[in-house]
Amino acid sequence: MTAQELREKYLKFFESKGHTIIPSASLVPENDPSVLFTTAGMHPLVPYLLGGKHPGGRRLVNVQKCVRTGDIDEVGDATHHTFFEMLGNWSLGNYFKEDSIKMSWEFMTSADWLGLDKNRIAVSVFEGDVDSPFDKEAYDVWKSMGMPEKKIAKLPKKNNWWGMDRGPCGPDTEIFYWAGDLNKIPESFNDDNDLWVEIWNNVFMQYNKKSNGVLETLKQKNVDTGMGMERILSAVNGFDDNYKTELFLSIINRIEEISGKNYEDNTKSFRIIADHIKTATFIIGDEKGIAPSNIGQGYIVRRLLRRAIRHGKMIGIENNFTKQISQAVIGIYKDVYIEIEKNKERIFTELEKEENKFRQTLEKGLKEFEKTIAELWSKDYKPWADDASPWKNENKILPGNIVFDLYTTYGFPLEVIKEISKEKNIIIDEKGFEVEFKKHQDLSRTASAGAFKGGLQGTGEMETKYHTATHLLLAALREIIGSETFQKGSNITAERLRFDFNSPEKLTPEQLKQVEDLVNQKIQENLSVEMVEMSKDEALKLVKVSFDPAKYGDTVKVYKIGIPSTSSGQAFSIELCGGPHVSNLSELGHFKITKEEASSSGVRRIKAILE
Repeated sequence: MTAQELREKYLKFFESKGHTIIPSASLVPENDPSVLFTTAGMHPLVPYLLGGKHPGGRRLVNVQKCVRTGDIDEVGDATHHTFFEMLGNWSLGNYFKEDSIKMSWEFMTSADWLGLDKNRIAVSVFEGDVDSPFDKEAYDVWKSMGMPEKKIAKLPKKNNWWGMDRGPCGPDTEIFYWAGDLNKIPESFNDDNDLWVEIWNNVFMQYNKKSNGVLETLKQKNVDTGMGMERILSAVNGFDDNYKTELFLSIINRIEEISGKNYEDNTKSFRIIADHIKTATFIIGDEKGIAPSNIGQGYIVRRLLRRAIRHGKMIGIENNFTKQISQAVIGIYKDVYIEIEKNKERIFTELEKEENKFRQTLEKGLKEFEKTIAELWSKDYKPWADDASPWKNENKILPGNIVFDLYTTYGFPLEVIKEISKEKNIIIDEKGFEVEFKKHQDLSRTASAGAFKGGLQGTGEMETKYHTATHLLLAALREIIGSETFQKGSNITAERLRFDFNSPEKLTPEQLKQVEDLVNQKIQENLSVEMVEMSKDEALKLVKVSFDPAKYGDTVKVYKIGIPSTSSGQAFSIELCGGPHVSNLSELGHFKITKEEASSSGVRRIKAILE
């Protein structure tokens, strides 16, 4: 059965049961700050689940594109994905548990529809707790249809309850399919056995969870079901690996062509690359497309692409490849989700930009990481010699200060450091990292107004980038409006930079455009950022300062951006500074001035963001 045949069968079955077919909603939720992406078909339907009248009536069905990143670390096995399609049907105060379960059973097992082997199916129901009782009704319905008691598991809320932080919620019954050897189908269901793959979840919305956590009974009881397209397609076609279905096969083949490696020998990396680039393609190509960035939804896209690019490097892909994989993704889905075909040029442009940007950071960070751990354990490094330490000496532990150095000085993303360390059985000293992080936060809070290390609200990755951008902004202002321009204050958060400077008059739109363009030109030149320690007297011969130099010690750090190729040349920016910086401007993204205004007499203020 093809994916399109499965979609059509599902919609046709529920249409025959009185359901109205509705379209897939955007991946980017409207008016719902509780989630970054549409994680289930019920998100766009919340107003109707709470009692509003849907134009399609009280029985609905659709195929919804979804993104879930809570299980991102699970991607790499045969069944987990960040992007997936959810086949869903809903009852808005119409039928309830018995009809829902019986329709699911008919669609799965009837020869007219999917014709799945009944012996390979098991289910679970909610066992009950102090908030809500055992779901005896669902249990009895399954028994009445001939499901053996050993294959009806009673599980707690973490397994058989669905709901968000607030809103409609309730117990569910989950349906599992045996993906293992047909001659070894167990007589009973065991939730810990990964060969029992969850394929369908019927949620019975009996309650509304209020903001204080209290459950109140809904006047309108609803049914919300979801069946994972990739998992059921795999089950119908007799696969034990979702990546062997047509929804992944051409992507896997393309990765084999590019890498020269075989899928069967590199399953984890192939799966991660295929899944993550598929997800990024859909998010960027959505009607409300989200580009890679350092906050919110954009950061999810960036994280997915970074992980895919690193796994590409692990299997020997040295050149840009994300666009080629995305082309394969679009080839699979373009007739179903026409928006990704329509927006393909935007998708390809963003992928190329992100891959170019991250490859340099990755190359430098990996080298430094390997060099660091080689040095540590060549010396038989033992961070805690104390026998009372919770760490065994034979464990490899990466000290917090080194993690922090990789994170700030080399721009190596923390999630990448964690993932590589895990692969190498290295334990990160997270407590030590937090100490370093706090130490630098305190430094930034107490720094003098004239120093660039002042103004930071934190030393996370985004603050580090904005901090570096203030150097570029000052250098650009000096070039455009005058060499006697000095910093008069700054404030940096993870969302934006605010920069005060001396100027007798408001900057014209042309001047602001020139400043913005010059900063972006330097970013596009991929200039390196170099730190040199020198005596304060020597530094003051190179650096223009507007603050009392007595606030600094005898030895200071000087940051240079755009190191000239000749000794007589001049760096674009030279500043005396104590804060964290990126190692290359390519990490910054696009610089955009959002506002220019007066701060005080003779002082102007610029606010800017990195996109």
